[in-house]
Amino acid sequence: MAASCLLAPPATIAPDAPSARFRPADLPHMRATALFPLSRPAALAPFGVSRRAPQPVRAAAADLPAPASPSSAPALSDRRSLLIGALAAASAASLGAGGASHAAECELQETPSGLQFCDQVQGAGDEASAGTRIQAHYAGRLLSGTVFDSSYARGRPLVFRVGVGQVIRGWDVGILGGPGIPPMKAGGKRTLRIPADLAYGSRGAGCRGGTCRIPPGADLIFEVEYLGTV
Repeated sequence: MAASCLLAPPATIAPDAPSARFRPADLPHMRATALFPLSRPAALAPFGVSRRAPQPVRAAAADLPAPASPSSAPALSDRRSLLIGALAAASAASLGAGGASHAAECELQETPSGLQFCDQVQGAGDEASAGTRIQAHYAGRLLSGTVFDSSYARGRPLVFRVGVGQVIRGWDVGILGGPGIPPMKAGGKRTLRIPADLAYGSRGAGCRGGTCRIPPGADLIFEVEYLGTV
């Protein structure tokens, strides 16, 4: 799979209309050979979490016992208490599976470039080098918390060559490392707060009809999970 929403120079995000289709003429700032997975950003729930009940919860709920007679009420109450606990645990596990939960916050460190980062999980694998083809899961949001894209929601990671301009500069530096920031290792998860000049700059992205999905001058937050080389 080719590079994604993080393409540099700034790409354009599709409008809300479900029938809208991108053509090279509509994307003057985007390389014609690049894929563009932000085709339906408005359809994504935050960080890839479905608005429906997680599958394990739906399956467990289907197995709830039928109403019982009064004589069996105490035993049924105990069973329901155990089931409620199991449902809560399954729901928590499902919501945290994307690695992009707001609960998993860590203290950001600022680099000389203005890029901020914190490592939620330290990887134990190899580091990537410039030009290497890698895969990564991610979720991107505005400072307001609005999610504009998530590979977790699509169920497949982004595949691209790092360090050669296929993605925004903040991603290249955030993965390969640079002044004040170490390189990521495979298996690691990192939060990046990317200033506008390392993202989509003063033009923003997805601008049409006077509105932009990524406003001009917007800082962005990405949760990045570096899976390794491909």
